[in-house]
Amino acid sequence: MIGEGKVGNEDLNLCFEKLMMVAAGNSEGVKMNGVGITEWKDIPVELLLRIVSLLDDQTAIVASSVCSEWRDAICLGLTQLCLSWCRKNMNNLVLSLAPKFTRLQTLILRQENPQLEDNAVETISKFCHDLQDLDLSKSFKLSDCSLYALAHGCPNLKKLNISGCTSFSDESLAYLTNFCRKLKILNLCGCVKAASDHALQAIGRNCNMLQSLNLGWCDNVGDPGVMSLAYGCHDLQCLDLCGCVRITDESVIALANECLHLRSLGLYYCRNITDRAMYSLAHSRVKNKGSMWESSMKGRYEDDGLKSLNISQCTALTPSAVQALCDTFPALHTCSGRHSLVMSGCLNLTSVHCACAVQAHRTFNTIFHTAH
Repeated sequence: MIGEGKVGNEDLNLCFEKLMMVAAGNSEGVKMNGVGITEWKDIPVELLLRIVSLLDDQTAIVASSVCSEWRDAICLGLTQLCLSWCRKNMNNLVLSLAPKFTRLQTLILRQENPQLEDNAVETISKFCHDLQDLDLSKSFKLSDCSLYALAHGCPNLKKLNISGCTSFSDESLAYLTNFCRKLKILNLCGCVKAASDHALQAIGRNCNMLQSLNLGWCDNVGDPGVMSLAYGCHDLQCLDLCGCVRITDESVIALANECLHLRSLGLYYCRNITDRAMYSLAHSRVKNKGSMWESSMKGRYEDDGLKSLNISQCTALTPSAVQALCDTFPALHTCSGRHSLVMSGCLNLTSVHCACAVQAHRTFNTIFHTAH
């Protein structure tokens, strides 16, 4: 926060309370460090930012127009901004605000109706170089120009959501990864053109800090891309491959062997997945137990193993393989209210149960027989 340390916390809190009284109609003057505050523009920067922290983003933007002092303070002090409330003219609003809010680290531009155009993203890239978290989901009007601009202007991105951006190509996504190498969370759900094996190979080469990747319904993704991810992104914890109909057991085997910290895996409608993939996941925990123990001792990961798995519509799987996986990873639950192992549409897997479901069944039987 700007000016931190110039005003004591007690003075700041007292003055804040008094100003709230003034705003409510009490006309008594306010002083801070002997200086009288008679107008809103006289409010110290620290206090102004405290007030702004209580406002929604829309009101904060309005407040930045009160006077030049407020504009400078708010523009320099604001690090997070969400414009998803803007139903019309979001593009013009971004063009107006981006040159002012240069300290932004988080910018949410999620849209119900596509408004953003390339010139808005280019302006963001030109002025907001500290940006770490950017949400451009459902920006159907954006082209490759936007990704090229982000590559050069926002190299510190750690979280990027471009889900539903169907116009991006795999070339532009691959180019982005050459510059934005700090990415930890990437959402490509529905990016059918951008998410290809070529792009995933670039991600595997360049983004070795990646922890979460959503490739839902990217039907151009195949084994070469997923295997490149596995070999390059060893810290991967969450991977959604739902609807990636081209992948086979080879992808899952590579993930099982290379991504020791995988916690969540979505394989919905991946009908080429067989028991071989399930057994590889189960065996990986035994094989990698030593490495996981070393990591946990260092405090890097609190616990290990899959906690969430979606194999709905994977109709080639058999109960014995899925049960072996469920027995290996105790965090996978089939019991009511804790469905972390999702098997919808797999009628042949109804006999698969987690450990606590089996225990509950045994307890019921014990009580029933004791009663009789």
